[in-house]
Amino acid sequence: MTDIAATAAPSTQTPTLPARLAKGFVNRLVIIIPYLWLLFFFLIPFIIVFKISLSQTAISMPPYTPVLDFSDGISGFLAGFRELNFDNYTWLTQDALYFNAYVTSLIIAGISTMLTLIVGYPIAYGMARAPATIRPTLLMLVILPFWTSFLIRVYAWIGILKPEGLLNQLLMSLHIISQPLVILNTYTAIFIGIVYSYLPFMVLPLYSSLEKMDYSLVEAAEDLGCPPIGAFWKITFPLSLPGVVAGCLLVFIPAVGEFVIPDLLGGSQTLMIGKTLWNEFFSNRDWPVSSAVAVILLLVLTIPIMFFQQAQAKAQEQGR
Repeated sequence: MTDIAATAAPSTQTPTLPARLAKGFVNRLVIIIPYLWLLFFFLIPFIIVFKISLSQTAISMPPYTPVLDFSDGISGFLAGFRELNFDNYTWLTQDALYFNAYVTSLIIAGISTMLTLIVGYPIAYGMARAPATIRPTLLMLVILPFWTSFLIRVYAWIGILKPEGLLNQLLMSLHIISQPLVILNTYTAIFIGIVYSYLPFMVLPLYSSLEKMDYSLVEAAEDLGCPPIGAFWKITFPLSLPGVVAGCLLVFIPAVGEFVIPDLLGGSQTLMIGKTLWNEFFSNRDWPVSSAVAVILLLVLTIPIMFFQQAQAKAQEQGR
């Protein structure tokens, strides 16, 4: 009987040392790769830009005086470190142009994000409630604009919105307007371009949240006498908040630094920080000041990311 029980019992073998080392290496590699990505494509470029922002403008190539140069040894490095100053950052507080550019960019990005949410939420909700057989097709239609160049799509809106463009011709042929509307080179055109360009970034996170939702909760609320609108605001929308926050961040952050859309659809008078950066880098060739502008812009954009992380942490704690 003892032999039979020993034979029937499952054999548990201790993993060998090479297997354990290989498993540990794979686990560490999964963690190391994202950190290496952030190191090479975020931290190192940020340090380079920050170093340039502490330099002084010079007529040379590149157009600034390097600081913290190791070519002169440790003594030269320490001498340069003692001479560091933040004059470029002080200059940004003295010129109203940069402050107005920051504020205008934040306002335009905020309004565009709200408009994108208003347009994208019904689309995502309809996709989540659609039959499962056609959802892949609807997802493909949402992603389809990415198959065309971003620049070409923005140029297409010029042909639509200009005074003699397709939109004015359609409205005039339908006798809705008697003279062309002035839409191009206005903030309205910028809002249209941003909403159109970044709409998929809003729809996809919303669809991911709404698809996972248990719609029996809505049915239960309606059975208990809650009207459809009340059930939406009390059940559907709160459960989709992670997708709302993620979509808003995916739209707001790139919209703040947007350059192509304001330049092509907003005209030369549009004041946004992305366009200001372009002018400082390539027109004025003032790399230190433009680098300071970029550093402050990056710090400003980290604020909503921090709020998002805190909100996610609170949601996870409440879920536990």
